[in-house]
Amino acid sequence: MITIGCYHAHYSNIALIEEALVPYEVELVHYVDPGLDRLKQDTDFSEAVIREKVSRTLKWIAQCHADAILVTCTLFAAVLAHESHHVSIPVIGIDDPLLQKLQQDSKGYILAFTNPATVEGTMARVNEALQQGDTNGQANVAAPSRTKAALIPGTFELIMRGDKEGYMEAVTTGLQQLATQSPEKTIVAAQLSMAPAAALASANTGSAIYSPLASLASYLEQQLKIGRR
Repeated sequence: MITIGCYHAHYSNIALIEEALVPYEVELVHYVDPGLDRLKQDTDFSEAVIREKVSRTLKWIAQCHADAILVTCTLFAAVLAHESHHVSIPVIGIDDPLLQKLQQDSKGYILAFTNPATVEGTMARVNEALQQGDTNGQANVAAPSRTKAALIPGTFELIMRGDKEGYMEAVTTGLQQLATQSPEKTIVAAQLSMAPAAALASANTGSAIYSPLASLASYLEQQLKIGRR
């Protein structure tokens, strides 16, 4: 059995990861740090602050006998390209399965967010992955034009103050509106906290709405060789 250290920005993500990985022979150890989200409005807040904190935390989790690290916050995951090499164990970002999915097809995507602080970093990762090429190494410099971001306003503060029901309702409504307005696009709930709302919105609209949980388990099977119980 391998141990995965899960690095979260909010405690609500713990249950989502636990539920997704119930069928697997893994030990999950959770580390929750909401600090960066609380500091992001400070005038001196920058990517350098994120990188320093994420780097230190990755090293700490690795020292705590983890075999791999799963970073479930898109704000943290946005700097992994720079910081994950500081540890000797695999580090997987919550949006890594999405990046792989985007590289495998040529569909148009709308990535929906509730946390405005995660939009820029995540979209930079998406565009970089698309410019690097598809899974066969075929570069496509025009590919980033088929993805765009959409913020569902007034929602992130709900989850941060513990209003799960209000957050679920608002995000579900926002995702349904995006699916109705852009039926030719694949809607993506870009943050893990949005996954339950994505499932409900998908059921309500009959449209496939992708979430970070959609292919996480199979991706971890592929990357970490985790087995089922």
